[in-house]
Formats: sequence, C-alpha cells, structure tokens
Amino acid sequence: MRRGRVDVSLLTTGHDVADARLHRLAAIMLGQGLTVEVHGLGTAGGGPPGTTVRARPRGGLLHRAVRALLLPWAATGRVVVVLDPELVAPAVLHRVLARHRGSAGRLVVDVHEDYRKTLADRSWARGLRLTVARAVVATATWAATLADLTLVADDHLPPGRPRSRLVVRNIPLREMLPPPTVPETRPRALYVGDVRRSRGLHAMLALLEACPDWSLDVVGPVAAADRQWLAEWRATSLARDRVVFHGRKPPREAWRLASGAWVGLCLLEPTPAFVNALPTKVLDYLACGLGVVTSPLPRSAALVRESGAGAVAADVEAAASTLRRWAQAPDDLRARQAAARSWSAVNLDPDDHYGEFGERMTRLVRDRGDLTTDDPVRVEPRGVPWRF
Repeated sequence: MRRGRVDVSLLTTGHDVADARLHRLAAIMLGQGLTVEVHGLGTAGGGPPGTTVRARPRGGLLHRAVRALLLPWAATGRVVVVLDPELVAPAVLHRVLARHRGSAGRLVVDVHEDYRKTLADRSWARGLRLTVARAVVATATWAATLADLTLVADDHLPPGRPRSRLVVRNIPLREMLPPPTVPETRPRALYVGDVRRSRGLHAMLALLEACPDWSLDVVGPVAAADRQWLAEWRATSLARDRVVFHGRKPPREAWRLASGAWVGLCLLEPTPAFVNALPTKVLDYLACGLGVVTSPLPRSAALVRESGAGAVAADVEAAASTLRRWAQAPDDLRARQAAARSWSAVNLDPDDHYGEFGERMTRLVRDRGDLTTDDPVRVEPRGVPWRF
C-alpha cells in the first residue's frame, strides 16, 4: 500500500542525508509549514531534523545508476526535488507518466555545482566511465530545462534557459551555526567539507607540520583516493597528534567545532570546478566569526580582502607565515575576526535570501499553478559582493 503523501520529497543518489545544502533547503521548507521527506545515503540520524528520512548505505556506481531509475517512483511528495544529474531524466519521465495518469506532481531540479567540470576532480572519472558520466550530465542539463522550477547555487551554473530559474545560494542559516565565541587559549584551525587533495587535504597537513603551535579539526568524509596517503601520513608525521579527523557530521554538529576556533581554512586547488566558485565554507567561517585563510581562488580571495576577515595565501609557506604571525600577535587576528562578524551581520541575511525559494515551493505544493516565466528568476542577498 502506498504511503500517505507529503508535500515535498528531496531525492539524492549521491549525497549523504547529512549534506549541508539538503539540510538548508529542508529547513526553509519546514519553516513554511511544508512536510518533507528525504531519500538519500548514510544513516537516518544524520538527516534534517523535522523530516522523514529514508537512508540507504552507499553503493558502487552501478548501484547508484539503478537507484536513480527507481527512486522517483518511491517518492510520495506532491513536489519532487532531485539533487543529482543521474536523477533528472528519470524524474522527468516519472512526471510525464504521472501526469498522463492524472496525477498533479511537480518537479524541481537543484543544480548546486557544475557537474561536467566536477568530473575532472573525481578519480573514478576515466575512460568509459568518464564518457558515460559526460553523457549523463549532458542529458541532465537538457532535461533540467523541462522541470517546473530549476534551482541553481550560483549564476554561472547551467542550464541557462530553463522554464523557470531561481538562484538559491548556499547562504548560512544561523540556526545551524554557533554564535561567534571567544577564541580558545591555544590556536586551533578548522576545516569543514569534503576531504581530498583538490580540496586542500595535503596543503592543510603540510601547513600544520610547519606551524607547531597550531592544531586542526577536519570535519568531512575522506575521499577513497586519498585514504591510503592519509594513513601513511598519520603513521609517520610528527604533527599527527595535532590533527583530529571527525568524519562526516550533520551541519549543526559539524559547526559546533567552530566554537573557540581561531581560523577557518579554505586551501582549495584551482580545479576547473573551483575557479569560478565561491566555496560555501568561507561564508560559514565568516558567519561564525572566524578569521579565514584561503588559497587565491578569485572569488574567495576577493571576498576575504573585501571583508578584511583574513588572508590570501598563494602557497603553504605563505599560509604558514600567516598562522605563525597570528599566533605571536593575536590582536591582528582578533581584528580579522571582528571584521568577519561585522561583514556577515550586514551581508548574510538568510530571511532575505531564502524568502523567494520558500514562497515558490509553497506555491508549487499548494497552488500547483504554472510558475513558468519568460526571464530567469535571480535572487541576490542585499550587499553581498558576489561578482568579482
């Protein structure tokens, strides 16, 4: 017997239910009084509070492909939101067939990264797998234009001309973050996000080796391709006792570690997917009142300079020089932390940013009218210097 319907089903075949964007979207819809179910990976306890969570263990690529074909049929929501490229075409097909049977379901596609460019950052994307993945991404980019609403996490992300397009950036939600706190006595840095070489894993650990006064908390899943290298580092490095790997955690739990920290690290490499992006963690660091050390990715660097909240480091040596200076002269770092608090208080207003998203989802669920627009809809937080 089919379960009773909920308002919105969030579907993902590639993301853990602890994913921060998934939590943010769910929180906004719950705040609108909508009921939400989540189908994803991991364990149900990591899912968004207040939702019905159906979690499965992570499988291989074949399992993920089969799951993508079946998952839209398991959704009970009046509106279905899909978060992965392999889900888009099956979800479009499901919607077409459901409407043919007289069902009034709606489809929302969430495009939160440039999937084609991200393939360059995945160790499995080689040979035939890469060819298949590119075909899936191309199909998804086209199929997303058929959705009732397409969400994009940034202006530069495809598709460019869907039926209705809404820019929903990864603005921090204050309820998921601790308030700014007094830094602990000993210097401590924080990193939250995927853990792999391209995201700064090797650079961060080299940085800790060069800064013996500092410790580091790393929150996030370690990529399979980097696990052996990390095991060898932990077995041989003299800095190993000053680095704690916490693994994947839901956003609220992950960001508790920001309390008392001095600095947030964002030492991402300039891969094709990162060059035009503004990593969400930089905004979270600022909202937590942390100083920020970032690699010279254009938008991260511009934001750190604009806010006055940290430093741009061209390499590990430059980052180490900055951390050593702040450990010896904490007044300079305290000024950076104050700048982070001031900037985020003015520029990061989640109510202003997410209001249109909440209203549009409510209309899709309750009115189910035609939301198609001739021009893409773009929502910008006030005062945030997104374009550099």
